[in-house]
Amino acid sequence: MDVKAIREQFPILNQEVNGHPFVYLDSSATSQKPIQVMEVVDNYYRTYNSNVHRGVHTLGTKATAAYEGARDKVRRFINADSTKEIIFTRGTTTAINTVASSYARANLKAGDEIIITPMEHHSNIIPWQQAAKATGASLKYIPLQEDGTIRLEDVRKTVTKQTKIVAIAHVSNVLGTINPIKEIAAIAHEHGAVIIVDGAQGAPHMKIDVKDLDCDFYAFSGHKMAAPTGIGVLYGKKEILEQMEPVEFGGEMIDFVHLYESTWKELPWKFEAGTPIIAEAIGLGAAIDFLQEIGMDKITEHEQKLADYAMEQLRTIEGIRIYGPEHRAALVTFNLDDIHPHDTATVLDAEGIAVRAGHHCAQPLMRWLEVTATARASFYLYNTKEDVDRLVDGLRKTKEYFGNGFK
Repeated sequence: MDVKAIREQFPILNQEVNGHPFVYLDSSATSQKPIQVMEVVDNYYRTYNSNVHRGVHTLGTKATAAYEGARDKVRRFINADSTKEIIFTRGTTTAINTVASSYARANLKAGDEIIITPMEHHSNIIPWQQAAKATGASLKYIPLQEDGTIRLEDVRKTVTKQTKIVAIAHVSNVLGTINPIKEIAAIAHEHGAVIIVDGAQGAPHMKIDVKDLDCDFYAFSGHKMAAPTGIGVLYGKKEILEQMEPVEFGGEMIDFVHLYESTWKELPWKFEAGTPIIAEAIGLGAAIDFLQEIGMDKITEHEQKLADYAMEQLRTIEGIRIYGPEHRAALVTFNLDDIHPHDTATVLDAEGIAVRAGHHCAQPLMRWLEVTATARASFYLYNTKEDVDRLVDGLRKTKEYFGNGFK
């Protein structure tokens, strides 16, 4: 993989921040966008900006073709059977809330169980808390091992015949843990439950095959995979989506409207009320083209090498504590001595290095780790070993700045 050539496609990386060459290590929060994606979105607004589905004029027809073409690119990207299984949303959060508000509330009752883990992002906790409150179902957690992984033995102990929904991250946004989704899906299905996967940190970094995983729902966001903000995807098995009611109502999603009753369009449009997220969906399609031209397997391999190198180099810093398992996705979450992670991130920013600091929308996990916050460096296809070296040097300067000495 020619990382130098890839970096040239990301203009934002070619700048100085605070007098230093810019190093971006916050792709788990949002990735940077390549020229190809920006040009496709710009071209839409410049040459064929129009609403979709509604008009027969030339621009409307072209916009509709591009929008629905992007849907088919998503279908192929995750190996879904049909574009009817691909619903465009504002992001992972909206996608998960759609399932929690529609499927969960229609199918849960008192005594039923929703199973999640303590490593989940808030967007895969709070919707299930609300669904449980609304239906009388109970929320249960699969316990974590000391290194932040889960054992299939514990999954089998936690999932019971009362379990109706299992909701789990493909990859933890804090620990980098890669969960065994295929095996967990099999356990869920053995008990008659459905599984929804939070793929926000999975889809950008690895090849996704929803049929092989046998997940019932898979949710992910475009902005973490080189696409614009404000666009995401909910994949759902067709037979399940067809039974679900929409959660938003209005234009686009209707078939016939009468004074007192209305009927809905077929999949996937019944879940896409109002003017769709047109430019952003087209941008997502361009991002998928960009990623697939490079090759998802190559991206995964590159990131794995970076994560391994980062772990090796960070461990040379005295006083650093790294959270999560040895084998992980392309991120490293850590704390440095007794320096607050916000202070660590501030010093790094002064060196032109962008990392994340805070609770990462995972407060239950922070309590499990017995910390209030952490710093996180996350990598993507445009990062290099030199970026890791800059991070390590920056952390040494952080220790020096706060008077802790450095080695």
